[in-house]
Amino acid sequence: MPVNPALVGRTFPPVAPYLVGREKVREFARAVFATSAITLDPDAARAAGYPDVVAPPTFPVVVQEHTLQQLLAEPDAGIDFSRVVHGDQRFTYSRPVVAGDELTATLAVTSVKTLGGNAMVTAESTMTDAAGEHVVTAISTLVVRADESAEQAEDDA
Repeated sequence: MPVNPALVGRTFPPVAPYLVGREKVREFARAVFATSAITLDPDAARAAGYPDVVAPPTFPVVVQEHTLQQLLAEPDAGIDFSRVVHGDQRFTYSRPVVAGDELTATLAVTSVKTLGGNAMVTAESTMTDAAGEHVVTAISTLVVRADESAEQAEDDA
């Protein structure tokens, strides 16, 4: 089954709030080789004007993963996860993510395009803090590779 183009405009319910922990930020920072003192040291972060350690810019993928699971599990989506390749990732920030934030994310599918038999699905995970203020939007494009039968039909044409 091809990816369902009717996904465009679909918004999924918010996922459970994610409490950003100091140690999770530090672990992520180490994993991505982020060495800034504000990502590792609460005192350095406070001296820079933040309430706690500041997450690296790509940290919201941790929260976004929860929202993307909703899309991948959607029965009528037509997305075979075994054929998914991550195509693009972007972030738009209102402010940095810091330890202690409680982020709630909502996923919206913004685009489904077909290119060379492959489908490109773009989805935005909008994350707000406990006060309901926007923090960051994580934008992902997933490439769903065509299955062999579709690839063969294209080759035969």
